[in-house]
Amino acid sequence: MGGDLDPWRTTAAALDVLALSHGTPALLARRQQERLAALLRAAEASPFWRERLRGHRIDDGLAGLPSVSKAELMVQFDRWAGDAAIRRDPVQAFAAAPANIGQPFAGRFIVWESSGSSGEPGLFVQDGAAMAVYDALEGLRRPPLQPLRRWLDPWCLAERIAFVGATSGHFASTVTLRRLERLQPGFAQRACAHDFLQPLPALVAALNAQSPTVLATYPSAALLLAGEARAGRLRVTLAEVWTGGETLGPAARAEIEAAFGCPLANSYGASEFLALASECARGALHLNADWVLLEPVDAAGRPVPPGTCGEKVWLTNLANHVQPLIRYELGDRVTLQAEPCACGSPLPVISVQGRSDDVLELRGARDERVRLLPLALTTILEGHGRVFDFQLVQTGAAALRLDLGAVHDAAATAAAREALRAWLGAQGLAAVRVSTRRVETWRSSRSGKRRRVVAAEAQ
Repeated sequence: MGGDLDPWRTTAAALDVLALSHGTPALLARRQQERLAALLRAAEASPFWRERLRGHRIDDGLAGLPSVSKAELMVQFDRWAGDAAIRRDPVQAFAAAPANIGQPFAGRFIVWESSGSSGEPGLFVQDGAAMAVYDALEGLRRPPLQPLRRWLDPWCLAERIAFVGATSGHFASTVTLRRLERLQPGFAQRACAHDFLQPLPALVAALNAQSPTVLATYPSAALLLAGEARAGRLRVTLAEVWTGGETLGPAARAEIEAAFGCPLANSYGASEFLALASECARGALHLNADWVLLEPVDAAGRPVPPGTCGEKVWLTNLANHVQPLIRYELGDRVTLQAEPCACGSPLPVISVQGRSDDVLELRGARDERVRLLPLALTTILEGHGRVFDFQLVQTGAAALRLDLGAVHDAAATAAAREALRAWLGAQGLAAVRVSTRRVETWRSSRSGKRRRVVAAEAQ
């Protein structure tokens, strides 16, 4: 099975997650501090963190520690991990091979890559202990959208699950799906991954053929598919929709639920911690604070009070000891709510302003409208064009402009443009004009993150 699964450790993590779900705030705080102390001790095995933590007292927790960025950790990759097997060149080579998706690296680690939404892609490695925690949080803190259905089938064994996303890269959701296929006999027969890079009619046909009962995808993809359902082209009967990875507004949620005639559960996760938060039955987003710390701060790195939205947030992963993340800077803007939830959970409530890119609508060769998912566009530019510091702006009904940062030279610019043009051609958009330019400043969303796909200039 590989060293990424230990049945005893998985069972212990599941029991702990269940206990904390119904525990007290005092128990939650005590478990947090115990796990933070254990993380700081484990970090001594990392040359990078041993140097960073020199002179710091474990009893002081996070007080006085500086934040760290993805770019800094990627530069320090070979000194970051606490295990000699984790080195950048072999990990990068492993993640470059699609055949390795969901397989263990060095027989005992799971590897996934992040998008380059901050201009810097990342590689994240976790061991069996961290995976046991993620598995427990994903499986046991998902809201019971239909309590009777879940009571009869708590592990979704009777469901046909369709995942719509980027299936050819080592992204966290795809790696998790492939790993479950490897570890759970029969899972592949009831779960299917559909690549959102394929033309929309082909994606709709594949979903119709599978006839899923559960759709798991990004909010923008769910909204696009809801439109296909409204038009009668997507003919599936769903019991539940699971979304995550992007900002989900109330209007989009209402439209998705109405189009599919079923409830939706939204979650918040990141490559740095797979299961950050999930909704309760009342729709509040609860932070899994027994295993992760989030500190909303202002632009200068000062903590903001509860109820105030931070300019950025610092993440500390209490589960991953092999590649420690301590006060790691995320680009999201998070508000830690002051009041507990009426549902009775001891877990704090947060609200998030995260990724919020636009769905583009372009005119095809026969004057038909073709809609493109922002995550599909960014996947093509990152995975095939190999550019990460960019912004794609629609400038007309059949025109796009690819803005690139100074880090990309003329050869990279040409390669990215051709990768985008080739993919557009496969979508029936060969006539779309793609121009490029070099820029120094970027258009940002309300979250403070750079908007990477922008329709605001469309005519």
